[in-house]
Amino acid sequence: MIMTNTEAVAGHKIIKNLGLVKGNTIRAKHIGKDIMASLRSIVGGEIEEYTQMLDEARNEALKRMEADAKEKGANAIICVRFSTSAVMQNASEVMAYGTAVIVE
Repeated sequence: MIMTNTEAVAGHKIIKNLGLVKGNTIRAKHIGKDIMASLRSIVGGEIEEYTQMLDEARNEALKRMEADAKEKGANAIICVRFSTSAVMQNASEVMAYGTAVIVE
């Protein structure tokens, strides 16, 4: 599956637009990781526990978006974007969305 954040796929012609596709996941903080993150915030630097958690969440959202596109018969997704939001205290949603297309 081709995925791009642009409105076109270089070297390909879009022959059919299949509409919006999306994938999401909601992740909650782990108490152990939260404690380590709090300690790191005191001394500064990257909070690796959260970086890893968000990377995993983005990858899962992309996989779910790709599955949605395949169900519609797409072979590419253009205009891929990410969105995040807090859905409750200590839990965040990561959503990937884009436009499913058929290219040749």
